[in-house]
Amino acid sequence: MEAGPRDTDRDVPGTHHEAGRLSPDGPDEHDVTPEVEVELRPARRLRIWQLAPIVMLAALGSLMFAFPLAFEFGDGGAIVAMLGLLISCCAAGWGMMAARRVGHTWPGLPARGSGERPDWRVLALYVIVGTGLVALAVWRVARLR
Repeated sequence: MEAGPRDTDRDVPGTHHEAGRLSPDGPDEHDVTPEVEVELRPARRLRIWQLAPIVMLAALGSLMFAFPLAFEFGDGGAIVAMLGLLISCCAAGWGMMAARRVGHTWPGLPARGSGERPDWRVLALYVIVGTGLVALAVWRVARLR
């Protein structure tokens, strides 16, 4: 079976329209119709099989970070906690890259390719919150020693 446009004139008995036929080179000059572009790709979105490894890594890293802090693990607790923090940060970065690939942006920032400039106050807020969270995590792990 060939993939291509159907010739409905051939299927209806008793009708023979030359105007609707295609020449070997394409449509005739007098029978040109406007072309319509159709998006063939489905909408880009994150699927469960893409999110599952990210969520599992984030959960594993969170538990590795939390348990040595909640229960005394001795001298190895700080190392396990920092490794958990590293795994959680890697999962967060992986999730952000996956979200960016499908077109999501951070709240308050313009869409990718829109030509708009991001607001410096929103960027400053993100930097302050991120720096504060990292400082608190490092301070908490440093207190284990």
